[in-house]
Amino acid sequence: MKKIIIIVLVFSFSLLNVQANNFSIHDSITKNKQILIFTKNGLMLDGKKGYVHKNIANSVKALKEICSSQNIKSEHSEDASIFNEKSLKNFDAIIFSNANNEIFDNEDQKLAFQNFIKNGGGFIAIHSSSAVERKWPWYWELVGGKFVRHAPHQNFNVVVLEKNHPSTYFLDKVWKVKDECYFFNNLNPKINVLLASDLRTIEDDKKVDYPNDIFGNYFPICWSNEFEGAKQWYTALGHDSETYDDPIFRNHLKGGILWVLDIENDD
Repeated sequence: MKKIIIIVLVFSFSLLNVQANNFSIHDSITKNKQILIFTKNGLMLDGKKGYVHKNIANSVKALKEICSSQNIKSEHSEDASIFNEKSLKNFDAIIFSNANNEIFDNEDQKLAFQNFIKNGGGFIAIHSSSAVERKWPWYWELVGGKFVRHAPHQNFNVVVLEKNHPSTYFLDKVWKVKDECYFFNNLNPKINVLLASDLRTIEDDKKVDYPNDIFGNYFPICWSNEFEGAKQWYTALGHDSETYDDPIFRNHLKGGILWVLDIENDD
């Protein structure tokens, strides 16, 4: 009888120890992750100042709170000089949150960014970040497409095409949003489209010119990809400042971040 009790106790303590170790390992993995949130809005190709989103401060606040809730460290910058080999070694992923136009100061910064991606650093882009570096084909391929224009701000339907993804699994088949519907060209054929806008729900006088019926009644608006050794995730949603306070949109962002970092969603 004593032997049975001893065996049960040993097994119980072992199980507790395994559970404790698993928790500490998961906790350690997330705490060791660090993200750079980059929001620079540079000049347009003609040298003029471009549109700067009023949502940037709230987007950074939301992203920092999402990271904090997952024990992920985050740092915000609008200074392109951070794109150097030494500085980027501190980060596991980079988020371009509503960055726009020409954001790099020189070719060395672009090269440091490329090397970060090629060395497995993750990349997340939000809303206008698809309009960054509009003359750099490598960037279009990384982000998944090149911004062309958007329809007027309005309510429209977003259709979930991929339910088995951390950034979409919690959504209904149709997600009703109020935002700008973005259109792109130079779409990377390797992207995994997660969400698409339902063009039948969008009023847009220019729709007949582009995208017309290139994808039928739908157009890609969120996707994931693996590019040159790095995981990449993009969402075109997020124009309004208050969108970043929406729990559903925050879950959308959190899922993209966790997927890029290879962290399992505990929710």
